[in-house]
Amino acid sequence: MDISVWGEYIWVFLILVVLEGVLSADNAVVMAVIVKKLPHEQQRKALFYGLVGAFVFRLIAMLIISYLVNFWEIQAIGAIYLLYLAVKHIWDKKKGIGKETKPGKEPKTTSFWGTVARVELTDIAFALDSMLAAAALVVTLPKLGTYEIGGMSAGQFIVMFLGGLAGLIVIRFAATQVVKLLERYPTLETAAFLIVGWVGVKMAVITLAHPQVGILPESFPDSPGWEITFWAVMITIGLGGYIIARKKEEATKGIITRL
Repeated sequence: MDISVWGEYIWVFLILVVLEGVLSADNAVVMAVIVKKLPHEQQRKALFYGLVGAFVFRLIAMLIISYLVNFWEIQAIGAIYLLYLAVKHIWDKKKGIGKETKPGKEPKTTSFWGTVARVELTDIAFALDSMLAAAALVVTLPKLGTYEIGGMSAGQFIVMFLGGLAGLIVIRFAATQVVKLLERYPTLETAAFLIVGWVGVKMAVITLAHPQVGILPESFPDSPGWEITFWAVMITIGLGGYIIARKKEEATKGIITRL
């Protein structure tokens, strides 16, 4: 086989690893936010189930990728759900200002399996987004192999599979670190939910640009203007939330020291 073909495959694989890492960062933040309310010992287990679900749904998406391109409804549901999570958190926080838990009243517990189900629901939407982006990249490669899987050659499928696997590794470590950050800086939770909502906006934009919807131009989600806007807002929310959380932590330490 021509060495240039190998070069193309290696180059696309490296790009795919970066792409999947970026897309998986969104998935990791959402997973971390959802499992945060679980008891500490259950968080790791929920994240594990979420990681398994992410792998399964990505594998399914790879196998039927040539058919999934028509199902814009999955991304629409994902967008609505992520926006719902963000709005609900802000609304609940607003209603809870100045209210204290009544004496003797047990704090509301979070269902473990209910949390896992919510994680898996978001995994489905992220799997579609991730694999469609990966497929758009690998189909530019020359076909390699005599077999076809999911509408692409064996070589293309293997590259996409390995890239997706790299993305799952990012999810595993990123989600764990996000949970630790939220535990150390509780005020970061609102910023995290704002990021979840912003990711929901991103999915909504992808849905509106789908050929069968046609409200936005099909090329809009990949346009430099939108990409720059999305990451600028996401980084601003993250850094802003972190700075505010650090200031509140320092102020709290100062009060404790004076006491």
